[in-house]
Amino acid sequence: MAKSYAGGCACGAVRYATNSDPVFQNHCQCRDCQTRSGTGHGSYLTFAQRAEMKITGEAKTWRVAGDSGNDKVHAFCPACGTPIYLTFTAMPDLIAVHAGSLDDPGQFEPQVVTYGMRANAWDTMDPALPKFERMPG
Repeated sequence: MAKSYAGGCACGAVRYATNSDPVFQNHCQCRDCQTRSGTGHGSYLTFAQRAEMKITGEAKTWRVAGDSGNDKVHAFCPACGTPIYLTFTAMPDLIAVHAGSLDDPGQFEPQVVTYGMRANAWDTMDPALPKFERMPG
């Protein structure tokens, strides 16, 4: 049975909710995630059906090319700056939300660490999690 996942930005101007289960949950240690988060990694829940994610409020977006060369579109609140979700031009049905933006961050259950090749020594992850040098295929 699917749980409900809901969250949003710090000021509440942008919100999301879905009753779908995530298909992938990861910590990503790529340089883009480090820079954007201001720390050693980003943590995400990825959902297969973007259309099933109800989003209210108006997010601002910016694009960055991933290692594959395909654009990732990052969405953030224009009022408070909170990163909320990202989409992928090569996989338009997917949507990934930032674990920290969940109303209940305890729902995040990381499965893997991606881009371990870019990890900083001070950003240690759970050693029980499988670690990939890049994004697993």
